Amino acid sequence: MSVDDFARRLRAREQVLGYWSVIDSPVSTEWLAHVGWDYLCLDLQHGLIGYDGLLRGLTAVDAAHGPAGLVRVEANDRTYIGKALDAGARGVIVPLIDTAEDAALAVSYSRYPPVGVRSYGPMRSQLRVGPLPAEANDAVVVLAMIETPEGLENVESICAVPGLDGIYVGPSDLRIAVGGSSPADSSVDEVFDAALVRIADAAAAAGIACGIHTPSGEVAARRLTQGFTFATVASDLTHLKAASEAHLVAARG
Repeated sequence: MSVDDFARRLRAREQVLGYWSVIDSPVSTEWLAHVGWDYLCLDLQHGLIGYDGLLRGLTAVDAAHGPAGLVRVEANDRTYIGKALDAGARGVIVPLIDTAEDAALAVSYSRYPPVGVRSYGPMRSQLRVGPLPAEANDAVVVLAMIETPEGLENVESICAVPGLDGIYVGPSDLRIAVGGSSPADSSVDEVFDAALVRIADAAAAAGIACGIHTPSGEVAARRLTQGFTFATVASDLTHLKAASEAHLVAARG
């Protein structure tokens, strides 16, 4: 899939797969961009990446001429979203969306007038996205995270917001939102699974993409059979630790 085809495929609810990056390491990000993922997402909300790291990371992703570079922004904020898109992100994942009004704001921050309020200053993005406002509006995607009690309660109205390209489940927060004591609390499996069904059904009814974060390729494959149209796997930091740990165990016999 070409990077220019990413928005079209996502909006068409075709299945796409991505990987998550939380560390400011452009060389490793560039290597990951050559693996074959459809997108790489740089995490500025919980990741260890600032604006300079965002710029380096998106440049590294683009150097591979493969996946689309996405960004989970720090918050549903006009400045954060605009800076990520100006730096060249092909889309933003916006955390903590509780209401349709929140989602509408995220959409407006991601689009140039007359459909949104994004300020024009594509310092880097004009190299690959746009540069005409209408072209940029069509080329970038905006995804709303469903991860809070309010977001789950309002998921149908959130999905119906005009211009929203998709929703994205943060499973750790969602599990806590439905009553779990931690992101790994299995005692709420039944209500958590019911919430996932509700979310996937709401997105399908609205005709928008529905994604979820997953800990492994096996879980991602299962989610794609359960109505989700895209899935992200783990993170670079998670796998760095796991790979090192496995080799240490093997070396110790």
